[in-house]
Order: sequence, then C-alpha cells, then structure tokens
Amino acid sequence: MITIPSKDIVHPRILERTTWPDTHMLMALLAARRSPDPNSQVGACVIDSKNRMLGTGYNGAPRGISVRLMPWAREGDDPSETKYAYVVHAEPNAIHNSSADVEGATMYATMFPCNNCAKDIIQAGISELVFLTDPYKGTWSHRVAKDMLQQVDIRITQHKWSQSALTNLQEIMVQVSV
Repeated sequence: MITIPSKDIVHPRILERTTWPDTHMLMALLAARRSPDPNSQVGACVIDSKNRMLGTGYNGAPRGISVRLMPWAREGDDPSETKYAYVVHAEPNAIHNSSADVEGATMYATMFPCNNCAKDIIQAGISELVFLTDPYKGTWSHRVAKDMLQQVDIRITQHKWSQSALTNLQEIMVQVSV
C-alpha cells in the first residue's frame, strides 16, 4: 500500500507549482509575444482534456506573407491599406496550427474573441473558452460573439490568476534580472 505524505511533510515547492489554467494562460501570453502587430499582441492556445497543448497562435500575417510588407495601420481611407485586410487572429491560428483534432478542447486566449473568431471556435468544436481580457466588451462584435458561443453551449470563463502564479511570476522576474 502506498502512503501519501501529508501536506506538512511535502516540499513547499511541490505545493506551489503553477496551476494548469495559469500555465495555459502563460502559454497564450507567450504566443502573443510573437505577434508583429505594433498595436495589439494577442495569443491563444488549444489544450486537450489531458492538459496537453495541441496548438498555439498569435495575430499576424497569413503563412508565407511577409510581415515587413503588410500594412499595420488601424485606420485609412482605403481598407486594403490597413492591417484588418490581412491579419489572421490568434484564435484561428491556434486552431490551424494544432497537431490534432481540437474537438472538445479548451481554448485559452489573451483577449475575448471577435465575432469572426467565435465562428471559427464553434466550427472547430472547441468546448470551452478561457479569456484573460475583454477590451471590446459592449461592442457589437463582442455581443454577437458571446451570443453565438452561448447558443452552442461553449463554456466561457474569464481567467483569474492563482496566488501561486503571481508568486511564481515574481520569482521568475527576479531570476531573469540577475
């Protein structure tokens, strides 16, 4: 018979490990750092039921298109001269970059998805969406995205960092700065 040690004698480091949800959101944040967009860096990752990462994505150019040749302006007289005509959002990139079927998986995204990304999430069969920020709450795109996701019973939650994640991040920052 195996005896599980009590919390009193387990090494504190084991008890302070980063939670799976925090780990997944950190991976989405790391993916966002790859974005060449000077205005918005968004990241996403798709995770299966065993906490394995299936794919990551960030907002950027379509595969094979040079980010140096793309327009990055948010506004312009000609829509074809803005980033919106070219950019692929983080959520569909994470789905397309996945190494396995994403049906039933969870998506972690650094930002609540737009209505177009919500359609991609639904079509891919994602069953849960965990988002970090919601800067466009109240816009028509947000309302439509939320409505569609709720109609198909995709679970939506806003990520809340655990205390251990905040402590771990502080420790990492100290180690990196040394």
